[in-house]
Amino acid sequence: MRRWDAKRYWVVGASEGLGRALSAEMSRAGAELVLSARSEDTLKEVAEGLPGPAIVAPMDVSDPDSVAEAAKIAGDVDGVVILAAVYWPIKASEWDAEKVEAMADINFNGALRVLGHVMPGMIERDAGHVVLTGSLSGYRGLPGAIGYGATKAALMSLAESMHYDLKDIGIDVQISNPGFIKTRTTDKNDFNMPFIMSPEKAAAEMFELMKSDRFKKSFPRLFSYVFRGSQFLPDWLYYRVFKNL
Repeated sequence: MRRWDAKRYWVVGASEGLGRALSAEMSRAGAELVLSARSEDTLKEVAEGLPGPAIVAPMDVSDPDSVAEAAKIAGDVDGVVILAAVYWPIKASEWDAEKVEAMADINFNGALRVLGHVMPGMIERDAGHVVLTGSLSGYRGLPGAIGYGATKAALMSLAESMHYDLKDIGIDVQISNPGFIKTRTTDKNDFNMPFIMSPEKAAAEMFELMKSDRFKKSFPRLFSYVFRGSQFLPDWLYYRVFKNL
């Protein structure tokens, strides 16, 4: 089992939802936290509510200068958890360039910007813990998911490559793939969301992964079988089965 006491973790996307709930889990376990998101006031509120030590490093992951400034505040960290993301349900037939590009820049490029500051130190020390947040929507393309689904698929691929390259030099890489989580983000959806979880339930699932030696966890388990199993369907059957989602 992984030890958390006296470990310094940078949580990116800590102001609400899954990030806020996960920060509470990690703090209770004894980790010292650096909390990042765009709203400094909300981050301070989160930090004040945690049982353990935490500092805030306000950051916009779409702004390289903002990321660099937050990285200075974070300093050398034992681990980084990247949860920052934006989401709009958009069909390819209703293309919204501004929102699609924002999802790509924040969800995927934002993670790369953060990792660009964290990885050199971890590689130099031959030690570190990187946790990325994918999604069940990243397993295969889904209706109305351009932008978001593609960015989550990219993060899942990134995690696999990093895990392969770093597993023998002391840097643990993990990827969490949650389903629907009840937040203001999913409030945008006008369709049924099976097995939707509270942020606290999703955080407990994600923290179980982080405490383990496993590389990946997709949850809720029963719901994840639908998406994981879809990878084995031929294209013609996949599109027939999923066309009404």
